[in-house]
Amino acid sequence: MDRTELIRLALEAREMAYVPYSHYMVGAALLTKAGKVYKGCNIENASYTPTNCAERTAFFKAVSEGEREFAAIAIVGGYAGAPKDYAYPCGVCRQVMMEFCDPKEFRVITAVSEEEYLDKTLEEMLPHGFGPSSL
Repeated sequence: MDRTELIRLALEAREMAYVPYSHYMVGAALLTKAGKVYKGCNIENASYTPTNCAERTAFFKAVSEGEREFAAIAIVGGYAGAPKDYAYPCGVCRQVMMEFCDPKEFRVITAVSEEEYLDKTLEEMLPHGFGPSSL
């Protein structure tokens, strides 16, 4: 699957976001090494702490179905309408990625549109990360 298709799926997932408080919609599309895609959106809660990011939603859906090997994730975010800037994964989401992904190989694609995106490794997004190999 190419980046454009993964970004398109993240844009699609963004439309499912439940964001009655911040109104900041995020969508993610997580690609497994086997080629399957799991979409996620951010889901807010009035007490904020139980809020879940789009990236973690996608990872948790995939892991709960037995997936353990991932190749890339595309992330798009912004207020209503087309995204205007890059939405980077928060620290907690980066840590979840670190748990399941090889930081030198896993790609994190942040996008504004299918044509405008940044593509980095997890290691570039989370230098000196703490993961299973750290134990």
